[in-house]
Amino acid sequence: MGFSKKTIKDIDIAGKRLLIRVDYSVDVDAHGEIIDDYKIRATLPTISYALENGAGVVLCSHMGRPGGVAKPELSLFPVAKHLRKLLDRDVEFVPECVGERAEKAASNCQPGQVLLLENLRFDSREEANDDSFAGELAHLADVFVQDGFAVTYRQHASVESITHHLQSVAGLLLEREVSELIDVFADTTTKPLVAVIGGTSVAEKLHLIERAIDTADVLVLGGALSTVFLHQMGVKTGKSPLADADIPLVKQLIDRAREARASRNFMLVVPQDAVVAMRDDASAPLRIAK
Repeated sequence: MGFSKKTIKDIDIAGKRLLIRVDYSVDVDAHGEIIDDYKIRATLPTISYALENGAGVVLCSHMGRPGGVAKPELSLFPVAKHLRKLLDRDVEFVPECVGERAEKAASNCQPGQVLLLENLRFDSREEANDDSFAGELAHLADVFVQDGFAVTYRQHASVESITHHLQSVAGLLLEREVSELIDVFADTTTKPLVAVIGGTSVAEKLHLIERAIDTADVLVLGGALSTVFLHQMGVKTGKSPLADADIPLVKQLIDRAREARASRNFMLVVPQDAVVAMRDDASAPLRIAK
């Protein structure tokens, strides 16, 4: 088994302009420096391949959850500066993701050049999967390359609608991550298999959690999505956000996990300790709950 979709290596990209969807949602410190550049470095093979094979590169990404409002602290400008260092070449930054300036910059992006657009989520149409917004993004390039594995499940304009406007292929990072995931779940000889899944929404990770329950020996849940499991198990979770849509899904998943445990000694692990905030702000005093 392996990756079955077309990748950037399966098409002729010479002389073409590529719109590459990446995941550059990284943490930036108060001085505008990237705290951890792993996500950025992971995209370099795709970018380098495109440049070496005569393509112009237009990068697009989100950062955080600005809610359709331009927030300076969530600008991708620091990423552009960091990317220049990693690529050792100029990376032009456009302070908008669509519009006149973006179109002009993209049209001037020649083979061997790199352009980074501003945070896609500064435009509310991105998360609404708006087709007109996708069309504006598509106007910036000849080919769409999906290289953001962490966002591929989202029904957003730069993920789903864009594929109806441009020839679309996978990037090298997406190919590698999907192939590794397939290999892990397909390997029945290496045991035990421990799956660790986090995130904010059970609904968004539903199929992956189901696959882990059916295949893994141990499933460890973390992040905000584990709160719904704890709540369903009778743990008091205070004012922690709980999505109503997640509750019936968690009931089904817990039943499925119990069946797996009865049939093959499967283990579901949820957080045992918690950090509790007395107020919903960064300065709130904390206490450790055991």
